[in-house]
Amino acid sequence: MAEAIQQLVLDTLAKEGEIKDTRTLILPGYKEPAATHDSQIIILGALNSLSSRDMITYTTQETVSHVLTQEGAQIALQGSHEARVWAACPKKGEGAPIPPKQLQEKVGAETAKVGQGQAFKNKWIGKEGDGLVKLVETITDTTQLQMREVDSTGALKAGEKALAELRKRKLVAQRKGQWFTVRKGANFSTSTAKPETDLTVDMLTSGSWKTATYKKYNFEADGIPPIGGALHPLLKVREEIRNIFLEMGFAEMPTSSFVESGFWCFDALFVPQQHPAREVQDTFYLSDPAESLPPPKDYYERVSKVHEHGGYGSTGYRAPWSHEESRKLLLRTHTTASSASMLYKLAARCRGEEDDSEETIKREGAHASSTVPGAGKAGPDGFRPAKLFSIDRVFRNETMDATHLAEFHQVEGVVADKNLTLADLIGFMRVFFTKMGITNIRFKPAYNPYTEPSLEIFAFHPQLSKWVEVGNSGMFRPEMLEPMGFPKDVHVHGWGISLERPTMIRYGINNIRTLVGHKVSLESVERSPAVRF
Repeated sequence: MAEAIQQLVLDTLAKEGEIKDTRTLILPGYKEPAATHDSQIIILGALNSLSSRDMITYTTQETVSHVLTQEGAQIALQGSHEARVWAACPKKGEGAPIPPKQLQEKVGAETAKVGQGQAFKNKWIGKEGDGLVKLVETITDTTQLQMREVDSTGALKAGEKALAELRKRKLVAQRKGQWFTVRKGANFSTSTAKPETDLTVDMLTSGSWKTATYKKYNFEADGIPPIGGALHPLLKVREEIRNIFLEMGFAEMPTSSFVESGFWCFDALFVPQQHPAREVQDTFYLSDPAESLPPPKDYYERVSKVHEHGGYGSTGYRAPWSHEESRKLLLRTHTTASSASMLYKLAARCRGEEDDSEETIKREGAHASSTVPGAGKAGPDGFRPAKLFSIDRVFRNETMDATHLAEFHQVEGVVADKNLTLADLIGFMRVFFTKMGITNIRFKPAYNPYTEPSLEIFAFHPQLSKWVEVGNSGMFRPEMLEPMGFPKDVHVHGWGISLERPTMIRYGINNIRTLVGHKVSLESVERSPAVRF
């Protein structure tokens, strides 16, 4: 069929020189001209094939017509709803009025419902007692006549206003169509033999390649999109936040220890051993192995003493110290455990030790590092200021909802220097979040066991239309810093924010489970735009 139509087009062009309107063509197997929408679609396929070989050129002319809906076709065949209601009613004075229930049984519930209103409006029927009767002898079913006219011509002589009313009643639907004007192309020929697209072994052997015609290469055609990897939105935001830290002079901390001991995750931070966060309802504990290697002995004793008996200006928690609780292994609930380890190393020279000694490395085991990244030059007391950050996964036994997961990413930073104040922390956080593109933030006083004063950080989420907590911050307590060996005038800012919530704000996501987890669409990952704060 396709080749026959192509041949018809070529023969018509050869005879007439131009096809002004393809609706005048009579397709093979048909007796009437190809005036219908479906016929023009078939012709378009043939034109595209010929045009790709430069045998013809064509231009498209748009048309708008109307077709009957299913209800419209029924009216064209059986009459309008109002006409069928009128026909079912007896003449006034010549029979008992027909009750509405009987009318529904006779013409159908839908026809009775729609037709009564229109028949009353046209004054074709009236009410007599509890029934309906005809008020006129004859009627003209204009709606049926209009349906038949649209069915045959695709339009109405009555004009657009009448068509708009029929569209409103959903009796007709608008349909766009097209027809074509066709002219000869550069390679016009009445032969439909297709040019070769490949040079085969048989053609080389027989020599037919010498006389064959070949299809031109389309160097402008789009290639097949390569299937490759794509960065998840979290990784894109992570890289942007990392660049912000580096731009502000921070150094990245090693945070590869997903498993920590209770000592480094809680005790070293001055979190009491009776704190609810250490319960199994909030923390994932390991069963095998269940205990960690011992921390540095002298430091461990100082920490346990300040917990149990106080010190450094504190009364402590006055609660029994449990060695078993301190040695438990767990999935870290925050990366502050790594920050505590790095601060302990930073204080090595303040304690009169060398942080790169073999003794320190041997004693600290997995927490040992030859140097503290980003640390400045040591002063007379051995203290070196430092700005450190990390971005890594943490784990909490949370109830999952639109904004919480059991596994998420924490962005953490610490600034250690002498005589820092809370005002410095607030000012820094405003600069940091502004660089992230989040300017609408506010702070709320809070309680943390290892920071005092402490502040919660909230950002306004435009999609959720509410304030969302995006981080926590504060100044580390002396009970945490001084057992490490820091001088009294050394203060440390600490803060942590989630990676997921800024990502949700940036990408307009209102449910964290569509960002991370089995509900994430791979297509959405591939199409997610690059993020710039």
